[in-house]
Amino acid sequence: MLPAEPKIFHGRDSELADILMLFRQGTARIAILGAGGMGKTSLARTVVHHEEVTTKYHGNRFFVACDTAASKTELADLIGAHLGLTPGKDLTRAILQHFSSNPPSLLILDNFETVWEPTKSRQEIEEFLSLLTDINSLALMITMRGTERPFKVQWTRPFLQPLPPLTQDAARKMFVDIVDDKHPLEEVDQVLSLTDNMPLSISLLAHLVDMEGCREILSRWDVEKTSLISDGYDKRSNLELSISLSLSSPRIVSMPQSQDLLALLSMLPDGLSDVELKQTKFPITDILGCKAALLCTALAYTDGHKRLKVLVPIRQYMCQLFPPTAQMIQPMFKHFHELLDSFSATIGTRPGTGPIDRITSNYANIQNILLSGLRREYPNIVHLAYCACAFNNFSLEIGRGAPSLLEDISNALSSSGDHRLRAHIITELIRSSNHHPISHPELLIVEASKHFQHFEDPGLEGVFSVGTTTTKKLNRLY
Repeated sequence: MLPAEPKIFHGRDSELADILMLFRQGTARIAILGAGGMGKTSLARTVVHHEEVTTKYHGNRFFVACDTAASKTELADLIGAHLGLTPGKDLTRAILQHFSSNPPSLLILDNFETVWEPTKSRQEIEEFLSLLTDINSLALMITMRGTERPFKVQWTRPFLQPLPPLTQDAARKMFVDIVDDKHPLEEVDQVLSLTDNMPLSISLLAHLVDMEGCREILSRWDVEKTSLISDGYDKRSNLELSISLSLSSPRIVSMPQSQDLLALLSMLPDGLSDVELKQTKFPITDILGCKAALLCTALAYTDGHKRLKVLVPIRQYMCQLFPPTAQMIQPMFKHFHELLDSFSATIGTRPGTGPIDRITSNYANIQNILLSGLRREYPNIVHLAYCACAFNNFSLEIGRGAPSLLEDISNALSSSGDHRLRAHIITELIRSSNHHPISHPELLIVEASKHFQHFEDPGLEGVFSVGTTTTKKLNRLY
C-alpha cells in the first residue's frame, strides 16, 4: 500500500540527507513542514523508498494519507487498515500492540494537518501521537502544512526546517523533466517567475507548457492568473484548492483579520518589516498575532531581511479573489507618502541613509500601491498624483531611473484645473524623458509655462528649467 516513488524529484538533496542522518541516529520522529504545494509529500515518498530506509524497515513501512480523517478514531481506522487489523470501535490499543510486538517499523502520516488542526480534536490527536512515540521501535514521520510541530512528541533534533521554494537550478530541472529542453531559457524563466519556484505550481504550469508552449501560457496567465492551473480535482492538481485549504485552517478562521493582512501583503512584493506592521496603523486589532497565524500556516514567510512576504502564486490568488479593502490600503499609502515627503525635504542637503533605505526596501510596494490607486479610482487623486511625483523624484535622485506610472497619472489629470499639480506632473515627465521618451515634449513645455504663471514656486521652476534644457538637447528642438 506504499505510494510510488516520485519519478521527478529535484532540489531536496539537502533535506533528504538531513532526514537520513536523523534515521541513522536511532528511532527518528520527524516533521516535514511547509506551505501547501511545496513538495512535502514527494519528499516523504522519496524517503520511504530510499535504500537505507528500506533496508532498515523492509516490510514494515506504512504510508497513511490522513486527508479523510476528522478525528482520532478515524485516524486509527486508517492506520489499522494499513496494518491489516480487524475493524473495530477504536483501534488505538490494537495499533499500539501491533507496533510494540513487531520488528522496527516506520509510520508516515501524510497531510497530518487535516486531523490535527481542528481544535476540538487536537488534544486527543496529540495524545495518540504521544502513545505511538512511546514505542521505542516505531519511527514516525508526519507531513504538515505550516510551521508548527504537534506538541507532546519529542521530535528528533535538529529539527527539519520548513521546506523553502526550490532553487532556480532545481526548478529548471523539474520543468525540463516535464516539458523537455526545447524552449528558450529566457521564456522558461519567465514561466518559473510565476511560480516562485513552488513545486506544485511548476508541475502544473510545465504540463500546460508541454501542450501549448511558453508564450501561449504567459499570455493566458495575464488574464487567467492562478485559475489557469486550478482545474484539477484535488490539492495536488489544483493550486487554488491547495491555497483555499490553507485559508480554511482553524488558525486563520480563529483570527479572521489575518486574511485581511494576507490580502494586503499580496499587493506588496517587497513585504513588510515588523516596524512597518506596527507603525502603519492598520485597522487590525492584533497585527503581530495575525502575522504569527500566517507564518504558522505557511501562507507567509520571512525573508533574510526579516520582512514578511507572500509567494507569487498565493499573491496572485488573493489579489484575484480576495483583494485588500480600501481601509487596508489607505494607511499603507499614507505611510509611503510621508516617507517620500521626508526624502523630498532633504534634497539639496545630505540626507541620512534611513529614509533612502526605508523607501528602497519598499520600492515595488510603492509602485503597486500607486497603480492600485489608479485602478480603483482613488478618491483623492490629487494626493495620489503628488505621491507619484515624489516617488518619481526619489527614483531619479538615487539613479534608479523613472517608474512608468507617471504618464498614466498625467492622463488621468489632463483636464485638472490645479495649475500647481499640472506643473509638478509635467516637470517630472520632462525630467524622465530620457527614460520614457515624450512624443511632443514642446507641447508639454508650453503647457507647463502657462501653469507657472498662476503661482510662484522658484524651486519647482528651477527643476523644470533644468529638465527642459536637457529635453531640448535630447529631442533637438533647437
